[in-house]
Amino acid sequence: MKTRITQLFGIKHPIVLPGMSWISTPELVAAVCNAGGIGWLATGPLSTKETEAAIIRIRELTKKPFGAGATLLMPGAKENAEVLLDMQVPVINVSLGKPDDIVKRAHKYGGKVIQTVIGEKHAMSAIKGGVDALQVTGYEAAAHGGKVANLCLIPSIREKTDIPIVAAGGFATGQGLVAALALGADAVAMGTRLATTKESPVHPRTKQAHLDAGVEDTLYSDRFDGLWCRVLKSKSAEKSIKGGMNLFKAALVGPAIAKSLDLPLMKVMLGMLAQPDKMMTLAHMATAFGKIQAATEEGDWDKKGVELIGQCCGLIHDMPTVKETIEKIVKEAAATNTKMAGMFK
Repeated sequence: MKTRITQLFGIKHPIVLPGMSWISTPELVAAVCNAGGIGWLATGPLSTKETEAAIIRIRELTKKPFGAGATLLMPGAKENAEVLLDMQVPVINVSLGKPDDIVKRAHKYGGKVIQTVIGEKHAMSAIKGGVDALQVTGYEAAAHGGKVANLCLIPSIREKTDIPIVAAGGFATGQGLVAALALGADAVAMGTRLATTKESPVHPRTKQAHLDAGVEDTLYSDRFDGLWCRVLKSKSAEKSIKGGMNLFKAALVGPAIAKSLDLPLMKVMLGMLAQPDKMMTLAHMATAFGKIQAATEEGDWDKKGVELIGQCCGLIHDMPTVKETIEKIVKEAAATNTKMAGMFK
């Protein structure tokens, strides 16, 4: 297949692995790249040393183009972005922050920048920042999707810009890929689908929960990690959403943030105090980190942990290899395209 995204990133298939913490590891990123797609390394939970080591590992596993994420709201993100720029990562996926400086520096070495957005205004702001493409995340997506479903969101953004778009949220099949292209996208991100493959580091128990879940078995709330977020329905998820966050809890999570990101505690605390409007969001995200990690790495998605998952979980019924998954999706897309073409004769 040939789209503007495959041409922009130098890949074979318009399929993207988004940067999912504890899931989009070097091994999974490389597997997607070697299968003809492209993946973003998740740097959110990594220190700068870990990020550097992860990029070296990806380059050991694949010679294909790859990317890495920079979630700029989080403490340590700017330091990780410096690592990505210094190591000349081919594609940088920016989220929750302005991309301007990263764009300028990436373009100097021939790198590309794609920004994750959830709405029209957000998309226009990213374009002003000079990004090369948009990763548009709709309501159906795992974690931080917007409040508009992709059926309307993708066309609404396409009407306002000609920039290449990766559609994220609700895509797990070849039919979904064709639908996204018809709506105006140039590729799809398939987080939940690629997280449910043999190479995925997600715990087997949690992978089974993916296979057991239906399209209605998710929860969408801004009380889990401070942003509107979609998670797998469970008792622990319901409890986390109901409990929410308060200032007392927020004051206790600074040390946890500093420890997890290998940053000086004083730097983290001063950063939170300097941006009180972001303090609660950071506190939410810090406490959520442990719950997400428990679901992903320990398989505890229902008692203590919380699993981020998209509504497309109900469309996933098997757990093949990454290569088999991408080949199946491309084959389905080709068959669907042929079927649709026949309808217009």
